[in-house]
Amino acid sequence: MASANCWRCLTRPSQRLLVPASIVTTPAPTAAFTTSAATSAPPKNPEAGLSRHIRVGKMLILGKKKRQTSKIKPPASGERKAFRKRIQLSNDNALAVPGLSKLTAENIVNPSSVGQVVGLPAPVVDQLRATEAFKPTQTWNLFRSPHTLIRQETVDLARQLTDTINKKETLRMVVTGDRASGKSILGLQALATGFLNEWVVINIPEAQELTYASTEYATIPNSEQFSQPVYTIKLFQAIHKANLDVLSRYKVELDHMHLPISVNRGMTLATLATATKEPEFAWPVFQAFWKELLLPGRPPIMFALDGLSHIMRISDYRSPAFELIHSHDLSLVRLFTDALGGKTKFANGAVVLGVCTKGNSLVIPSMEKALEQAAAAQAGEPLPPRDPFFAKYDERVFDALKGVKLLNVRGVSKKEARALMEYWAASGMLRLRIDEKNVSEKWTLAGCGILGEMERVALYDVRAST
Repeated sequence: MASANCWRCLTRPSQRLLVPASIVTTPAPTAAFTTSAATSAPPKNPEAGLSRHIRVGKMLILGKKKRQTSKIKPPASGERKAFRKRIQLSNDNALAVPGLSKLTAENIVNPSSVGQVVGLPAPVVDQLRATEAFKPTQTWNLFRSPHTLIRQETVDLARQLTDTINKKETLRMVVTGDRASGKSILGLQALATGFLNEWVVINIPEAQELTYASTEYATIPNSEQFSQPVYTIKLFQAIHKANLDVLSRYKVELDHMHLPISVNRGMTLATLATATKEPEFAWPVFQAFWKELLLPGRPPIMFALDGLSHIMRISDYRSPAFELIHSHDLSLVRLFTDALGGKTKFANGAVVLGVCTKGNSLVIPSMEKALEQAAAAQAGEPLPPRDPFFAKYDERVFDALKGVKLLNVRGVSKKEARALMEYWAASGMLRLRIDEKNVSEKWTLAGCGILGEMERVALYDVRAST
């Protein structure tokens, strides 16, 4: 029978013999039936022996990096500032303190009221809020309703204010003192005195807002001064809201034909204060309003400013020639410095009050020397001379502070400190027995009665938790 394979193929060498023995892989013997897995080594990587470049480090991305989108809604314009400057004047969790009298025009000038804590009437609270007399750093949010301590400086200042107004004179005063000694509170009490006596109160709560280039400004035609129209509108609104009852009793008497808006005789001063809402017309209307207030037969004026050192320097604004503008070339600042320096004449009596701040203050050598000379003149001592080796004194600062009176505020007495601590304890904010030992301890730790330090010593835990 013939073979199926070719005889020539039988003479060829076998392909199995041509393969080296080291390459031939013999399968592992396995049993016909077993329950264990077959043991076999993992297959080798055929590229393991090849040399490759392995990059270690960050991956280079040559495209625009994708920004992670946040699902949190960003705050609206002005929301952060409103949250930072919010004022809370009541606390429902605090206890109401019964038996305390209200602040009046009579007890604030009575020497027997020294060392008493009195409450602010509700209408006065609304007026003080409108003028931004309350500060966010003060502890109004810890108590049931706004109360204030009548200290010796309060009575002295209130008596000077009322005596000057009764004589139809002008009191030009600067309140200075140690840090956290209660200068802003004393300024608030002065404003409350003006509201209780039905004066026209104008208050600039933060002088740094006028000089730190944080508001719009524009040149005044035919003048070297610069107006701040948006801030003037805001000041107009505060004046109208705080002095509405007083301004409604008086009417316009002058002709204001030069104004870009219609102002007729017979309209009230309250209507004049709200005559414009356009920023470009704000300063001319404010000048007309100021002229009406200076006429004989008008109510007395209280013009107050907090942060006096901020307007005694070169501002951050620049002129069209890109030169820095002096703060006294800003129209609102010039209005205050002319009144503080005695250049403005008030026929019905006025109080011009400048409050210094130490927490947010600038070192102005001209202002320091001018206040030093004013203190020496008030005490009847020789005026200290200027430093002959310092050539950067500002004559405009000396002119603005010439002849002013000084009120140096220091710590409260132990009697006043005890009255304040008793009010804190009655409100539930101070869990401490009020006796001579504890009062002396807190008074001493607070630097001999510095109000801000007393709050820090006694109410630190409460303030930290709110």
